[in-house]
Amino acid sequence: MVIDRRKTLLFTSASAIRLLLFFGFPSLPELLTGRVEISTPVTSFKRLQEGLFLYTHNVSPYDGGVFHQAPLLLPFFALIPPTSFAFATKLLYILTDLLCAYALMQIAESGQSGSSRLFTSPRKDIRWDGVAIGAAYLFNPFTIATCIGRPTSVFTNCAILFAVANAISRKPLSSMLALGFASYLSMYPTLLLPPLILLSFDRQADFDKRARSLVRFSVLEASIFTASIGWLLYMSEIVTGGSWQFLSSTYGVQLLLPDLTPNIGLWWYFFIEMFDSFREFFLGVFWLHLGGYVGGLCIRLRKHPLFIITTMLGIFAVFKPYPTVSDTALYFAMLPLYRHVFPLMRYTFFAISAIFYATLLGPAFYHLWIYAGSGNANFFYAITLVWSLGLVLVLADSLFAVLRDEWEVERPEMKGKDIKQI
Repeated sequence: MVIDRRKTLLFTSASAIRLLLFFGFPSLPELLTGRVEISTPVTSFKRLQEGLFLYTHNVSPYDGGVFHQAPLLLPFFALIPPTSFAFATKLLYILTDLLCAYALMQIAESGQSGSSRLFTSPRKDIRWDGVAIGAAYLFNPFTIATCIGRPTSVFTNCAILFAVANAISRKPLSSMLALGFASYLSMYPTLLLPPLILLSFDRQADFDKRARSLVRFSVLEASIFTASIGWLLYMSEIVTGGSWQFLSSTYGVQLLLPDLTPNIGLWWYFFIEMFDSFREFFLGVFWLHLGGYVGGLCIRLRKHPLFIITTMLGIFAVFKPYPTVSDTALYFAMLPLYRHVFPLMRYTFFAISAIFYATLLGPAFYHLWIYAGSGNANFFYAITLVWSLGLVLVLADSLFAVLRDEWEVERPEMKGKDIKQI
């Protein structure tokens, strides 16, 4: 058995950093667990602990309106002995990060970002290898902070990455099961179903030129996805003692936004200021805005199914109701796969500066508002708008770069020339 020394060194050093932060700074996990940039009402580790306490004492975890996470997390964490709970959960989150990096390496080593079934970029040889992509994820400060803060969004991210990796590895069944698990945990990954089906179909067609029609393939994969979620919901009903109360306490909270705890997203402040008579209308508008991109992207970027998934992850990081830096870390983990189009991006410096600016001032403005009492909600919301602006710039710029790369293949005489809208 050949041991890859670079991967071993990467995983060892990433684990060592996390262990050092966990055990060298004992107060740090507790601090980050309570940060609004890392934990939300639907991913908080503290709320998971409350739900677990109620569950182990034969009380419905959904009584009281505190616990809003998937029921199957409870029996899983209940298997950990109370005496070693803190230590075991820290190791669990470190292992999850390493699994995410492993899936990313598989995606990177496939070369799918530069060469798909329908399109091959002339710049496809300009790329980072799998170890570099994994290192960019594992040593990203957002990833490390998420691991130390221990939100349950980590498990959703891991399932999404394995869904993509399995689709690229021509394992459509495993891919749909992984996406079903991610959607069960967080609901939003359901929007990744169309591009993931396209990616799975293209990889199957690469291997078997006599692949069945896309429509038949889509129906089969969608059926597997639906069945997996149905089975998980049925198991959840058993875990909760035959009650379906968890549906309104988990997915209902994400859909209707009753908990307006501040976060780094755009929804909470808007709906605090919203008159109740307009609330349902604007909930529909916001959800339509979040879900409306996937159809257009799948049509326009049919040749780039992996990039559609990457772009949708960026859209989640900006426009979902309860975003955290975990969503941003996942998007930034996928973006380096498109190293070959980085030279075509136009506003990189401005976007990075806006994100860096918001990263530094966000915690300061939150402190001024909540603890010092010398500011108000406008302070924090203003800096979250800057954060969202930076992410939107990266999204739009990467989309332009991929389309420009495709356009230069169709019109080689325009390569390297400036273009402008007339």
